[in-house]
Formats: sequence, C-alpha cells, structure tokens
Amino acid sequence: MNRAQARARRVLFAWLALGAAAFALLPWYFPQNVTLLRALPGVFGGGETASGLVQALRHGRPWLWSGLAGLALCAWAWRLPAGRGQGRMLLAGSALGLAGLAGSGFAIGAAGWSYEWLNAAFGALPNGQFGIGLGGALVLLALLMLLGAGVARLGYFRGDFFVAGAVVLCAALLLLFVALPVGKALVGAFLDDSGAFSPAALIERLAHERVWGLACLAGGVRCGTAWNTLALALLTAGGTTLMGTLIALYAERGSAGLTRGMGRTLNVVALLPIITPPFVVGLGLILLFGRAGLLNQFLEWAFGIAPTRWFYGLFGIWLAQMFAFTPIAFMIMRGVVQGIAPSMEEAAQTLRASRLETFRTVTLPLMKPGLANAFLVGFIESIADFGNPIVVGGQYSVLSTDIFFAIVGAQYDQGRAASLALVLTAFALAVFFVQQRVLGRTSYTTVSGKGDAGIAMPLPERVRRLALGLAGPWLAFTLLVYLFAFTGGFVQTWGRDYTPTLRHFVTAFDLQWGAHGLVWAGTAWNSLFTTIRLAALAAPVCALIGLLISWLLARTQFVGQRAFEFGALLAFAIPGTVLGVSYILAFNVPPFELTGTGLIIVLCFVFRALPVGVRAGTASFKQLDRNLDEASTMLRANTATTLARVVLPLLKP
Repeated sequence: MNRAQARARRVLFAWLALGAAAFALLPWYFPQNVTLLRALPGVFGGGETASGLVQALRHGRPWLWSGLAGLALCAWAWRLPAGRGQGRMLLAGSALGLAGLAGSGFAIGAAGWSYEWLNAAFGALPNGQFGIGLGGALVLLALLMLLGAGVARLGYFRGDFFVAGAVVLCAALLLLFVALPVGKALVGAFLDDSGAFSPAALIERLAHERVWGLACLAGGVRCGTAWNTLALALLTAGGTTLMGTLIALYAERGSAGLTRGMGRTLNVVALLPIITPPFVVGLGLILLFGRAGLLNQFLEWAFGIAPTRWFYGLFGIWLAQMFAFTPIAFMIMRGVVQGIAPSMEEAAQTLRASRLETFRTVTLPLMKPGLANAFLVGFIESIADFGNPIVVGGQYSVLSTDIFFAIVGAQYDQGRAASLALVLTAFALAVFFVQQRVLGRTSYTTVSGKGDAGIAMPLPERVRRLALGLAGPWLAFTLLVYLFAFTGGFVQTWGRDYTPTLRHFVTAFDLQWGAHGLVWAGTAWNSLFTTIRLAALAAPVCALIGLLISWLLARTQFVGQRAFEFGALLAFAIPGTVLGVSYILAFNVPPFELTGTGLIIVLCFVFRALPVGVRAGTASFKQLDRNLDEASTMLRANTATTLARVVLPLLKP
C-alpha cells in the first residue's frame, strides 16, 4: 500500500468514525426547549434529546436505521481494496443512507406523515419527528463525504477525494439553502388561488400592463415595473463597474507618491458604504436632496424656489445604488488590478508601445474577467435591492418593492409575488449567460510559476486624470453623504430643529450602574450585540464556502458546472425580504426546522452574500497559472495542501 492509498484509507475511516459517533452519541433532533449543552446528558434517554441510535431502538423511529445501514455498507467498502468495486460500494452505502434519511425527513413531520396520501397508504404513524439536530447533520455530512469518495473511486475528478467531496458538499449546500427555499418561493407562480397547478395563472399575472407596459414611451406616466427594473439595473451595473474600476486603478497605480496612509484612507472611504446598510446611503441623500434637505432649503432661501420632490424616483434610486454598490465593484477590481503581472506590460513597452497603448491593448483586456464579474454582481445587486427603492423611489416602482407589497401588503398575493420573483430570476439568468458568452474560453492568466519582479506600470496620464477627476469627487461626495447621515443623529429634528443634542444616543446606548453592576440600559444594545455575533459567525463561513466554490469553478471541470455556478448566484437575484420569507417557508417544518433561531439568520446572510465572494474569487483564480498547482502536486502535496499553502496565499492581496 503506497502513501496515497494509506492517506485515503485514513480519510475514509475518519468520516466513518464521525458518522458512527454522531449517530450514537449526539442528539439526533434539534432540541425544542433546551440548549445543545443541556441536551447532551439526555442522549441516552429522552425522546427529544436522544441520539439516533436510541431514537431507533427505544422511541419508535425505525426509519433512522437507514442512516446506520448506509454507514455499515460504507464500512464494508472500507475493507475492500481501492478501486471501482470499493467506489460502487461506497456509492451504494452513502446513497442508501442519504435517500433514507432525506426521504423520511421530508415525508414525516412532527404529527406523523407530512402528506395525506402517505397516511392513507401506510396508516398513521405512532410518532413523528422534529427537525434534524447536530447528530443528524453530522451523519448527513459524513455520508456526503463518503459519497464524494465513492465518486472519486469510480474515476471521476481524477480520483481526488478532496475535489469530489468539495463538489458534492457545495452542491448539497446550494440545493438545500438556495434551490430549496427559492424553489418553494417560485413554485407559487404556477399555482392559482385554490393552490392547483395552473400555467394560465402565471401568464395572467405576468401579462399585465403594470409589469410590461411601455406607456412611458408614448407620453404616459410610467412604464412597467419589469422595464423600470431592467433600466435601473443596467445603469447601476455600468456605473458601479466604471467607478469601481477607476477607484481601483487610482488606488493601485494612480500616483507613485501616494503614501501608505493616503492609500489606506482611500480604501476605507471606498469601502465605507459596504459596512453600512444600503438605506443609510438613502437616508444621507434625503438629508441632502430631500424636500426638507439642505439643498432645497438653500434654494428656497436664496432664490425663492419652493421645495419639491425632484430627487425621488429613478435618479434618486440610481444615485443611492451607485453609492451602495460601487464598493463591491471596487473590491472585485482591486484584486484584479493587483493580479496583473507587470512583466506583460513591460514586454509591451519594450516593443515601443506607449503607456496608453499598453493600457488599452494589454492591461484593459486582462481586466476583462473582473469587469464582467463586477457588472454581473452590480446588475444582480440592483434588481434585488429593496432598501433604496423603498426609501427614495417615490412613484418609480421596481420589481423588488412590488414583490414585498404583494407578500406583506393588504393584498397578500403570494402567487403574484412568486411570478415577479420569476422575472427577476430570468433577468439574472440572462445576464449570467451573456457574461459567459463574452468571456468564452479565453485565458486571462497573468500570475505564473516564474518569478516576476517587475514594477507595475503607472497609469497613462489621460487615464490618471480621468480616474482622479471622477473618483476623487465621488469619494469626497461619499464622505459628505455619510457626514450628513451621521450628523442627523446629533440634532433634534433634521429640517426643522437643528438644536444639537445627544438624546438619540442616550436612548439607544445608555449605560447605568445598578445594584448588580453595569447595566446596558440603551434600547439598541441588544440589537448591536446580536448583529455582531451573527456577523462574526456568518463572515468566515461565507468566505470559506465562497472561496471553495470559486476554486472549483476555476480549477475543475465537471458535468453540470454551469448550473452549479448559477446556483451560487441564484440567491442574489431574489430580494432579501423574499429570500427571508422563502427561508421561513422552507425551514419551518422538519427535516430542517430552523425558524425562530439565530442559525436561520446566519444561513440567510451566508448564502445571500455568497455570490460576491464567488465572483471575486473566480476573477482572481483565473489570473493564477495552473502550473503552480501542478508543481505542488509533483512535489507530492495533495489538493488540500496545494490549495492552503500555494493558491490561497497568492490571493491574499
């Protein structure tokens, strides 16, 4: 047995041991009224806190034996020699366990069978089940990894356990936390008011003047919300891509005299909108340009012009989205600019090309993946944005706000909301395929295994002036908007009473000393602490999954890769409010009963923001030469080691 085979056997044994231990020693179901730590002592007793083994033996839940049977078959496969026979046995065992647990999970709820036809066919069950807990989740994870190992043993993914397991795991996560909730939200588009399948109902909801009307082109007041959304998204995507690129170019190559302190300041200002909710930008703009804003007040005082609502509408939403989403384009493009090898630009200049010609023929084409990804993310961010249209949209309707009011408004038309969400998804899908067609199979590799000690070419003077002329005022205006947004918290009532006060902060963040010590008496402390905890949990998970998916997309080829990539972007095409409602619908009942817990918020954060990490990572990975991976492999490093010690360090900039 060689070293690689011994390592593979250890990996299989580790997953088998994890699955068996989780089945026998951890609570199978999600504890209903106690924490996990308090549930652990009851793994061999109570019906709610018992392990899977005890649940199957003593509490009348025999369907859980399918998980143990799957693990047993995989354990038998572990004893077989490496090869296709072992792969088929691993595949059979893991498929048996996953199918049995997932099938019973969706078929059996808290009160018994989840579907009436099952109750009629098999009779009532004496016991139901709750949502899967830690024990069940770890068993499912082990079975998924064993499934990936079986696929690798059959010769797929070059027999690499890590790659196969990563593809299987990421695909399962996307199916569970993206496709399932989004599918539950969209399926309502094909149902009529009685809940029956009716394509005619979908056509009736979509073939409406409010959705596709073009009255604005014939002198009417407004166009349909679909056209409004598309026009706004194209303007925002183009504007954010241009502005993010110019800021990234100036930050990285704008001036040789740009000090480190100035560079850090530029980066902080450029990223400021991304650390605040989008509607904060809208609030700052309202304080400047709203009916009671400073600009309208000045015009009334100086020229007698009566304040109007000129800011509210398409221009207001576009400006707010430009401020809110330009930082995302900047993040993507900055990594792309940093990844361009100076040697390629030096080669062009050696051939007597001017700096402007080099920028136009070498630098700009190498930025093409980043530009396409920034445009795609900006487009999807715009169509899914809800906060800015609701704050500064006025009478300009877009799909995201219409979806929201269809769900939570007095009409409560879930079918209409699902139909409009289907249009959003179609827009995102169309732009995604256009991006794929534009990029094609062209290689944009600039970082190879050869040393590159060149100095990055400074920007051509024309480009530098353009970047400074647009990005400079933009960044200054960003500071101004945030200054007014934050200043509004220090006055009594903006637009009426500018008396300085700290009353709002005292109400929100008051501290008192009580009989038992310090008391966090402010009304905002609980929200702040909860937000920090949830963000601290979501951020590393989102980064890890995003990097893994982007690495798979850039470094591997497998059947269904485009569907896999679109699945990673699908959650972005759905407004956050709709996605939240979708999560409630999908995870309110077994087998994944998460509603009312902090975990569902973390998962929503992770998969809502996942496309940003995937697109940024994909653009960066495409600039790394595959020879670096191959060189590491030739030195007997496995795929996981290569990813951790070679590839990821090159992405740190």
